[in-house]
Amino acid sequence: MKMAWRSVATSILLCTAIAGAAPGTWEFRDGRWQQLPAAATQPAASDPTLDRVEQFLDAGQWKPARLTILQWLTDNPGSPLRDRGLFLIARVYFEKDDRIRAFYHLDELHDAYPESRYFYPALELKYKIAEEYLSGHKDTFLGMPIIDREGEAVEMMYRIQQTSPGSPLAEKALLRTADYYYADLQYDLAADAYAIYAKNYPRSPAVQKVLLRRAFSSLAQFRGIKFDPTPIIDARSQLADIAQQYPKLAEEENVNAVIEKIDSTFASKTYGLADFYRRTHEPNAAVYTYRLLIKAYPTSPEAAAAKKWLTKMPASALAMPEPTINVDFGGIGTTPEPR
Repeated sequence: MKMAWRSVATSILLCTAIAGAAPGTWEFRDGRWQQLPAAATQPAASDPTLDRVEQFLDAGQWKPARLTILQWLTDNPGSPLRDRGLFLIARVYFEKDDRIRAFYHLDELHDAYPESRYFYPALELKYKIAEEYLSGHKDTFLGMPIIDREGEAVEMMYRIQQTSPGSPLAEKALLRTADYYYADLQYDLAADAYAIYAKNYPRSPAVQKVLLRRAFSSLAQFRGIKFDPTPIIDARSQLADIAQQYPKLAEEENVNAVIEKIDSTFASKTYGLADFYRRTHEPNAAVYTYRLLIKAYPTSPEAAAAKKWLTKMPASALAMPEPTINVDFGGIGTTPEPR
């Protein structure tokens, strides 16, 4: 069953970089995550039993690996190599296609051994598990792959960000979560996630695509001129920013045509409001709204119709002050209409 997990998008915003080392292929140094060269990564401490488990896994033999590593973990609860044991048991369950249990052991490694050399490799395996679930992998029941884990996978992606805020995998996990919401038509969550990504990673090469998808996610939430216009207002503002900051992208994606379509929608909505005031005998409000329409969308068909109606309005209403508009937002942000 698919779940919204609305808390995820909100909670991600709280993740900021922390000064906690995560040795392995990446390390947090001097206020940022840095990739270590292979020569700087210390080899794992040797243990005959753990070495044998690793050999089993490398040969694709997870069953003997499972029996061996479970016995070792039972016999060595306080071993200084327990972090390696947890990583190996996670690998065993991953190969066994018990991904949830594998993720549980990786979480235990991260919580108990933040200085472990397996910290980042474990993070990468976590991401692989979550990514495969989001890409359609299903758990088996009675031998059939039928259990959907997409909801759990979103939580997994959040755990990756929570465990290593500011890391390359945290950035990747946030973007993958946003893309999942977008593909799954959960546009409210997609817009939130893309906004958080753009704020946290403004220099990312993906930021242009992110901003565009945030705008389209906002636009997709607009249900029509009779409903709340906030999503389409947000979408127009976001698209206008893209057109200004990234003109090449705007041209490739035909952003200006979308903005024109939005303006046409607003013109229709504004005309409908003015017409409502006219039909309900509110001439002051009708005149104000007709004038607002003409100023904001002067070339629209609705503006031409508004001009005709103004000629039929009473002189007292026509004596009302002209409306002021924020031209940067196509008539949005106007002063309240008089009643």
